Amino acid sequence: MYISTRGNFRKVPASEAIKLGMVPAGGLFVPAETPALSTEEILAMRGSSYQGTAERIISLFLNDFTEEEIKGCIARAYRDDNFDHPQVAPLYRLNEQTFFLELWHGPTAAFKDIALQIMPHFLSLAVGKMGVKREMVILVATSGDTGKAALEGFKNVPGTKIIVFYPYNGVSKIQELQMTTTDGSNTSAIAVRGNFDDCQSAIKDIFADENFNQILAANGYELSSANSINWGRLLPQIVYYFRAYLDLLEQEEIAPGEKINFTVPTGNFGNILAAWYAQRMGLPINKLICASNENKVLTDFFRSGIYDRNREFKQTRSPSMDILISSNLERFLFEITGHDAEKINRWMADLKETGRFEVDPATKEAMDEIMACDYASEEETLSAIKEIYHAAGYIPDTHTAVGYKVYRKYLQRTGDSTKTVIDATASPYKFSGSVLEAIKGSAFIQGKGEFEILEGLSKINPVPLHFGLRDLDKKPVLHRTVCEQKEIREQIKTILGVSNMGRA
Repeated sequence: MYISTRGNFRKVPASEAIKLGMVPAGGLFVPAETPALSTEEILAMRGSSYQGTAERIISLFLNDFTEEEIKGCIARAYRDDNFDHPQVAPLYRLNEQTFFLELWHGPTAAFKDIALQIMPHFLSLAVGKMGVKREMVILVATSGDTGKAALEGFKNVPGTKIIVFYPYNGVSKIQELQMTTTDGSNTSAIAVRGNFDDCQSAIKDIFADENFNQILAANGYELSSANSINWGRLLPQIVYYFRAYLDLLEQEEIAPGEKINFTVPTGNFGNILAAWYAQRMGLPINKLICASNENKVLTDFFRSGIYDRNREFKQTRSPSMDILISSNLERFLFEITGHDAEKINRWMADLKETGRFEVDPATKEAMDEIMACDYASEEETLSAIKEIYHAAGYIPDTHTAVGYKVYRKYLQRTGDSTKTVIDATASPYKFSGSVLEAIKGSAFIQGKGEFEILEGLSKINPVPLHFGLRDLDKKPVLHRTVCEQKEIREQIKTILGVSNMGRA
C-alpha cells in the first residue's frame, strides 16, 4: 500500500498510486513500508540477468500486479532491440576503485529510458485494474532527457496522450530535436519561455487544480505523470543499483557483504533517491554522494540544512541538472523523519510561500549519516572530461563528468577508499559540443554546426554513435509550439480539443 507524504490521502494500492501519478491534493506517494532483503537473499540474485533482477525487486513493490504481468512488462521494456547492450546497464571499470554505471544504452541515450520504457506498461495495467474508462493524459515537465524518453515510451500506446513541456532555449539542440521530431499519433512537445522549475511548478499546480481536472473529466480525460513524481517511474531505477552491486560481486571486485559508494549527478533527486531506497532495502551502501552543477541548491541544503531556491538560475553544460526545486527530496525527508507528515507540510508550505525552508537538527543529523555532497563548476566539468579521456580513453557526458569531479573532491576530502560506482547518466553524443570542446579546445568547434560536431566526436570516441541519435538532423520537425508559462493550461485544452462545457 502507498501513502501520501503529506498525510492528506487514503492508503492506495500500487496500481492506483501509479495511475494517479501524484497525490491529488499535493504530495507524493511512497510505500507504507519499504520491503527488506537479507544478505542471503541479495547474494542469491548473483548470476541473474538484468531482467531477472528487475522481476525480483519490482515484485516486492507491486503487490496488486501478478507475477505474469510484471514479467510481461519487463520483457516488453528490456528487449534486445530496445537496448544496445545485453546487460542493459553495464559497468565500465575506470580503475581499481572507480566504476561507471552506464545507464544510457536505451533508445534515447539517457538513463531515463530504463524507467520510461517500462512505466507505460505499468500504467496501462494500472488503468485496467482501476476500471478507468477515460483516456489518460500524461503531462511531463523535462529539463532535457525525460521528455524524449517519455515521448518514446508512450508513443502510440492505446488510451493515452502525452504532452511534454521543456524550457525554451534551455536544453541542448540534440535534446530539443529528439523531442520535436517525435512522431506518433498521441505525442506533443511544447517549449515554454522560462526554466525547468517553471514547467514543473505549472504541471504540479495543474494536478492539484480541481476545477481544471473536472473540465478534463467532463471531456473524457484524466491526468497522470511520467516524471519521477510518479512512483511507477521511480521504482524501476532501484533495480540498477542492485544490478551494479551484483555485477561487482560477479566480477570479484568486491567480497559478499562489502559496502560500496554510489555517486549520482542529480537535479530532481529521483535518481539518488532510488539508490537510497536500495540501501534501505538492505543493499550494502557506505555513502551516497550527491553531485550538483553550479545550480547547487542540493549541495547547499545538505551542508546547511537550509533549502533555498531564491538564487540565480544558471544555464549550464549539464542542463538536465539545471533545477532549483528538487521534487523527490520531499519523499526522502518524509522517510528519514519517520513519516512525519506535519513537518513535510510545514516545510513544503514554507518553500512555496518564501522559497526556502530549514530542517530541524535531528533531520540534519540523519541526512549527514546517509549523504555526502559537492558540486562541480563549468570549468571543472570540462576538465573532468579531458582528464578521464586522457587517462583511460573513455569519454563521459557532461553530467557524468560532474559526478566524477564531485567524487574526486570527496575522495580528496575524506580519503575513503571504498569502491565507488558513478552513474553515467547520458551518452556523450547528446552533449557533443561541450564534450568535444573539453577534449579538443573551444577553437576546434568554433563555427561548426551541431551535427558536424557530432561527427567529429564519433571520430575520436571508441563507442559508435548511439543508434537513437543517427540521422536526427534528417528527420522533420513536427512540434514547433512555444508558449508562456501562464498559457500551459490553454495549450493542454487546445491539444485535447476540450471545452469548458463537455466534450468538444
